[in-house]
Amino acid sequence: MKKADNGLNEITSIQTKSNAISARELTLGYDDKVVIDQLDVHIPEGEITVFIGGNGCGKSTLLRSLARLLKPQSGSILLDGEAIHKQSTKEIARQLAILPQGPEAPEGLTVLQLVKQGRFPYQGLFSKWTEKDEEKVQAALSATHLTELKDRPVDSLSGGQRQRAWIAMTLAQDTDIILLDEPTTYLDMTHQIEILDLLFDLNEKEGRTIVMVLHDLNLACRYAHHLIAVQDKGIYAEGKPEDVITCDLVRDVFKMECQVTADPLFGTPLCIPHGKGRCVVREEVERIDPYKALS
Repeated sequence: MKKADNGLNEITSIQTKSNAISARELTLGYDDKVVIDQLDVHIPEGEITVFIGGNGCGKSTLLRSLARLLKPQSGSILLDGEAIHKQSTKEIARQLAILPQGPEAPEGLTVLQLVKQGRFPYQGLFSKWTEKDEEKVQAALSATHLTELKDRPVDSLSGGQRQRAWIAMTLAQDTDIILLDEPTTYLDMTHQIEILDLLFDLNEKEGRTIVMVLHDLNLACRYAHHLIAVQDKGIYAEGKPEDVITCDLVRDVFKMECQVTADPLFGTPLCIPHGKGRCVVREEVERIDPYKALS
């Protein structure tokens, strides 16, 4: 494991468990509606895994189930080989952190107060705030560049700052696995890259296992080691982005024609969707109906 910089080394912990997470014959749904059906999946340890897929395909549902926020209709989710629903809440919270989509803090809650909540799994009925707790909180603030903003109310921050505050809380929780549901939603381009770069550093420098749902296919390809495309209540394809992303996949999963090329900066797959738009490449260009092949 590489030595971390910018405060990341201070929040590294030595775990005795492997913290591998997987699902077997997993069926998920709401009432009588099945969203995920008989799915088997394994999340690679120490890598960034990104779920992709169309709206309503079950990505967020699957992520929530991996975090034990949604009980399966059948099948099981395993953490280090043990059924996750048979383990205590605090035991799980010491191994796995979840950042749901669009979290909201109580009015007036400061950044410091929010980040301190990440230490809840280590607090007992009569336990006191320890030096280790304080070290983890301060290291999380440093890693997310929020030290100078720690006394600001969370609801007074910009979108990117708020998202960093929630991520700081998950860092203070000090888990080897971090799950995030659409962490870049509603953020501008600068803040999207800021958040994803932070998560990339957590993986690269600490070996944290990062599992995300992302809508931006090109950013998913840039940051993920492992992509899982979800469709029709199961997995359409999974693997390295360069092995998974094809025109056929985009057509089948997203119902859109596209061209797939290499990102000129990173070499990762770059999806260029067909459709209408102003063209400055040449005066006349054949306009391709993105839905023609699907009709």
